[in-house]
Amino acid sequence: MIPRPAARLTRLLRSSSLPGASTYSPELLAAWHARSAASTSRWKQRQGRDSFARDAKVQGLKSRAAFKLLEMDAKYRIFKGNGQTVVDLGYAPGSWSQVAMERTRPHGRVIGIDLIPAQPPRGVTTFQGDFLSPNVQAMVKAFIVDSYQRQPFPPDGQDSENSSDDVDGEDVDRPSYIDMERHAVSSPDSSAPTSDASSKRLVDVVLSDMSAPWEQTSGFNVNTLSNPYHRLMNTSGNTFRDHAGSMDLCAAALQFASDTLKAGGHFVCKFYQGSEDKLLEKKLKSMFAKVYREKPESSRKESKEAFFVALRRKGHATVQLDP
Repeated sequence: MIPRPAARLTRLLRSSSLPGASTYSPELLAAWHARSAASTSRWKQRQGRDSFARDAKVQGLKSRAAFKLLEMDAKYRIFKGNGQTVVDLGYAPGSWSQVAMERTRPHGRVIGIDLIPAQPPRGVTTFQGDFLSPNVQAMVKAFIVDSYQRQPFPPDGQDSENSSDDVDGEDVDRPSYIDMERHAVSSPDSSAPTSDASSKRLVDVVLSDMSAPWEQTSGFNVNTLSNPYHRLMNTSGNTFRDHAGSMDLCAAALQFASDTLKAGGHFVCKFYQGSEDKLLEKKLKSMFAKVYREKPESSRKESKEAFFVALRRKGHATVQLDP
């Protein structure tokens, strides 16, 4: 059985005994920051030797991860051009959203969700929040439905970028993540969409790159920036732990896709290889016509990461997480 992610992963995300918690002494915090600085230095050296990282910088891409999605799209034609709706789970720093926006222009909708604050690419609408929170998911689902009801596509020939020349991402006035969490405590059902809205499947592609955020390179003394990093499941070096965490996130992403993805839609998720991925693959095959395992050339050979590319959702197929 694929375990429900909330029990195992949320404890990790919300643990108070993480770096930066008040129970840590100044000496321990200083030692942790020293280790973080050393890790950042090694990451920068590796990036400097990485041809994909250099190419990403030259081409104005947010990160080298863009090439992974570009490779998979070239092979499987994930994006079909103008007008698709794409949801990018774990979008920061935004390279997959960049690719999705480019491949669905000029009238595509790209919606990103991440706990880490990041400047969205031009034309991308983003939510900063914990994807595992039911209230955050409900807000995103309601936004998708609302965007279809209130925001028709621009007329043919009109480039939607013309309306946002002065901003990189779409500026939508919405409550902050902290406001959403506080509001959920006082009225937990208020953020839920109507049953009619929750049953509408309007998304063409769901992308999930949530397993491992990129290295934090600045803002270590700013809690607004540092706390989300401390709460996320970063790669630990422990193969079993990284695999188990990625399976939880993939299961949550698949449940979201089951709720929002239209018939014929596609799903791409990153995972760390291990004993449980065959069960996830079985779940995917029950819901999609074709399922492939991919290890793009731009994925580092030493990394255990891989991707499931699930194509053409079956019309009435759904998936439910095991309790």
